[in-house]
Amino acid sequence: MKKPIIAPADVSRIIEMAWEDRTPFDAIMQTYGLNESRVIDLMRQEMKPSSFRMWRKRVTGRGTKHAALRSGEVKRAYCPTQYKPR
Repeated sequence: MKKPIIAPADVSRIIEMAWEDRTPFDAIMQTYGLNESRVIDLMRQEMKPSSFRMWRKRVTGRGTKHAALRSGEVKRAYCPTQYKPR
């Protein structure tokens, strides 16, 4: 299976989405075509080792990163106040 070519600006956005607690891996898959294991590989390549370990520790088993584990009450991927107009 071919690895998709990702533009540098997209790499930055994927890292941002992966770092956010409320953005599920499914959203990254829909937007960029990267499954969870590919996102993990990308994070490992692009981040400092200590930052990667901290991120992995934080997201491992987190229900909000997996749509199937989320509460049915959650209908969005981000906090309503996250993207405030400037």
